[in-house]
Amino acid sequence: MRRTPFNTGWQVREKVNPFDEAAGQGAVYEDVVLPHDALIGRPRNLEGRAANAYFPSVTLQYLKTFTPPAETESQRIQIEFEGVYRDAMVYVNGAFAGQRPSGYAAFTIDLTPFLLPGAQNEILVEARAHEDSRWYTGAGIYRDVWLLQGGVVHVPVHGLGVTTSDVEPGMAVVEVAVALETSSPRLLTAHIDVEVTAPDGGIVATGTVPVTAVPGERAVSRQRLYVSDPILWSAQTPHLYRATARIRLAEGVVDEVSDRFGIRTLQLDPVHGLRVNGETMKLRGTCLHHDNGILGAATFAAAEERRVRRLKEAGFNAIRSAHNPISRAMLDACDRIGMYVMDEAFDMWTSTKSGFDYALAFPEWWRADIQAMVVKDRNHPSVIMYAIGNEIPETGSPAGGVTGRRLAEEIRRLDPTRYITNGVNGMLAVMEDLKRLSAEHGIGGAMEAIGINTMMASSGDYFNMIGSSDLVTEKTAESFGLLDVAGMNYLDSRYERDALLFPNRLIVGTETFPSAIDRNWALVQSLDHVLGDFTWTGWDYLGEVGIGRSVPAEEGKPAPDLAAPYPWIAAWCGDIDLVGHRRPVSYYREIVFGLRAEPYVAVVRPGVDSSGPFTSAWAWSDSVTSWTWPVDEGSELTVEVYSDAPEVELVLNGRSVGRAPTGPEHRFRCAFRVPYEPGELVAIAHRDGAAAERRAVRTAAGPVTVRAVTDRERLSADGSELAFVEIELVDEDGTLFTASDRKVTVDVSGPGTLQALGTANPATIEPYNSTQVTTFDGRALAVVRAAGPGDIRVRVEATGCTPTDLTVSTE
Repeated sequence: MRRTPFNTGWQVREKVNPFDEAAGQGAVYEDVVLPHDALIGRPRNLEGRAANAYFPSVTLQYLKTFTPPAETESQRIQIEFEGVYRDAMVYVNGAFAGQRPSGYAAFTIDLTPFLLPGAQNEILVEARAHEDSRWYTGAGIYRDVWLLQGGVVHVPVHGLGVTTSDVEPGMAVVEVAVALETSSPRLLTAHIDVEVTAPDGGIVATGTVPVTAVPGERAVSRQRLYVSDPILWSAQTPHLYRATARIRLAEGVVDEVSDRFGIRTLQLDPVHGLRVNGETMKLRGTCLHHDNGILGAATFAAAEERRVRRLKEAGFNAIRSAHNPISRAMLDACDRIGMYVMDEAFDMWTSTKSGFDYALAFPEWWRADIQAMVVKDRNHPSVIMYAIGNEIPETGSPAGGVTGRRLAEEIRRLDPTRYITNGVNGMLAVMEDLKRLSAEHGIGGAMEAIGINTMMASSGDYFNMIGSSDLVTEKTAESFGLLDVAGMNYLDSRYERDALLFPNRLIVGTETFPSAIDRNWALVQSLDHVLGDFTWTGWDYLGEVGIGRSVPAEEGKPAPDLAAPYPWIAAWCGDIDLVGHRRPVSYYREIVFGLRAEPYVAVVRPGVDSSGPFTSAWAWSDSVTSWTWPVDEGSELTVEVYSDAPEVELVLNGRSVGRAPTGPEHRFRCAFRVPYEPGELVAIAHRDGAAAERRAVRTAAGPVTVRAVTDRERLSADGSELAFVEIELVDEDGTLFTASDRKVTVDVSGPGTLQALGTANPATIEPYNSTQVTTFDGRALAVVRAAGPGDIRVRVEATGCTPTDLTVSTE
């Protein structure tokens, strides 16, 4: 079917209750261009839920009117939504046309029966978000929408499938499956022409077969094509081919579909682990929520690509979508840039985690949502595993074994070329048993009152002890046994034990604490049956507020709540912050991965004691890469140095502060107490008795200037692309003023809009839809969206600084 963007011409308002006349009078439609997150710009509520960052519940109505082109009168017309959060209800000209409870499943609505030919037609979409998730979801039509047009004979949406099961050095077999549908009342025979083009654009394989379609019945053509000397896809070499299928009748080509794919092989065994193209690959992974920071949940291809690119630059080679099917735009970026993907289906099955979550719809909709995920993602070479769930309470029960097997077998039926896992939380799987035991021992409802996240964060050792127990071994045996790979959330204590108990079991750390990456990565490297590690998390996200904040425990006082109070908005546990800058833990991880020889210097914020025990296992020290601080000279600061060298030396203004051991035996880090003195602070790695790599941080000096740099100078005029303008407060040498934050104003003129403006501040009251923001650690980010052809002018002003201007052209 012909696919055209359908993102413009929409309006949105809060849903009107027809029995509430007063509310109806105040509800006015506003023009929007999709993708659109209707929640991110709303005032937050002090009394709201920490899980969703104190944003309110909302029910929305999206309206679009359009007149179908005259030539579409005899065609089949559909509309595809890549994502509507959630409980979408779709009406066409007042008639109910379809629904989708999941906020993450792509779905298609057939408009044909409801359309008025040659007249104006109305599409109304309702969406709602109401205490239904454990993180910030956003609300509304937050992903792209497409209009699909098909003639009498056409390929239905996602009707092109490509697999590359047989690959040898000199030859690859590429099987291209093409589905065909017809609205003709009689048998109709068409020819399906298929061609494969190489990464350089040259045609390398072709084939043609006739296919007869029966009215009301889908026909599938499968052609085996042969590619000589294939160029293989991997995260290191992301080479992409393209398959194109054309449907040909006597009068000519009546439909055409095309998709990119990669030629690669996957193998799995407990001796070699995961092999990609015959080579063992350890997964340096991160879990990743779907929101785009200050953009909210709105999914833009430019934002998804920026995240993938920066995560790869930080040393990751794999992403786990947490905890929902990954967006098409992000998969496209993973294919192009080179990133392995664990594509996850659900965060719950039949046991609810929130008051109104997807578990209410799971029994009826799970099969349709699994199918939507697989047919959407099956051609992407980046996808190497499907995860059927995350921390599902049922995994410790026979009923959970039944459900898990149904899910796994449905995926295997749809796509037998990928592996299947499940992020199992051992403690959650036996929680009911632990509650019963606690009651038997007189503890009563104590465990009932403690949330699973709080137990995990504050009792890491206890959590691991439970996870490696015989009780968890027994209770999870079936749930692990139905998988290709046992996904373990915070169960690193099982890695070595399971090699003896289950010699055929392969393991991946589907979720791990960032503070334990050195220990976990050592296990990954030393154990063949452990495929990799997925940290929680690589990029900071909205909701689950403050789970990564570093609050020292005070003696004699209970630990603070895991969730931070308002105005916290972010989790603050990402290697990369909300606006895309790497935090010190990111460089530490890069060193642990063996990808960085240069030491790294981070300074704990003045007034924060980094030596005390932190309340959260997701926390890193509250440190910043800076030697510019508003403290008196001589004030002692804690300086952390990360290095894989046996020893590091710290030098301040040419004088040695001291030496300390680092490397694997000392968890790749050490700390110095240093009297503050402006100038240059240098960390020097010492190897084999000699100075080696070094890293310096310097004090910013002189007047503060504001610098603005855009990541792209040209945008498409249709509004589908974004320019990210990074704003920094610097001195004349470009050194960042991390402690001189001030108000920044951004003015966008010409054919463009300011889509978002914000910072990485995890506890801010400033909205992301304003033209003003206070910098955080010397930085802010403006996101500009095109609104037509011409030059977009961006002016950035900061208090006490000369304004700076830049131009982004559109075409």
